[in-house]
Amino acid sequence: MVYLLHFDRPLHHAGHYVGFTNNLEKRIETHRHGNGSRLVRAIIKNGNDFVVARTWDDGDRSLERHIKNQKNGPRFCPICQSK
Repeated sequence: MVYLLHFDRPLHHAGHYVGFTNNLEKRIETHRHGNGSRLVRAIIKNGNDFVVARTWDDGDRSLERHIKNQKNGPRFCPICQSK
């Protein structure tokens, strides 16, 4: 599963994080405890929060890489699209 996190406030240029997991609940818990990616760890450390904005249940690592290479998280984010 590929997932997109939307940050409440951007950190420098980053407003989203795209990741891959086989267990979303466990991965989000890992992020929340500061043991996930460096970017999400920095978000938490700065007192920011995030929500899971979108998932691709049939997504694999190649989809994750494709989305990351777009470098345009808001394009895939329903929260940003509704603003």
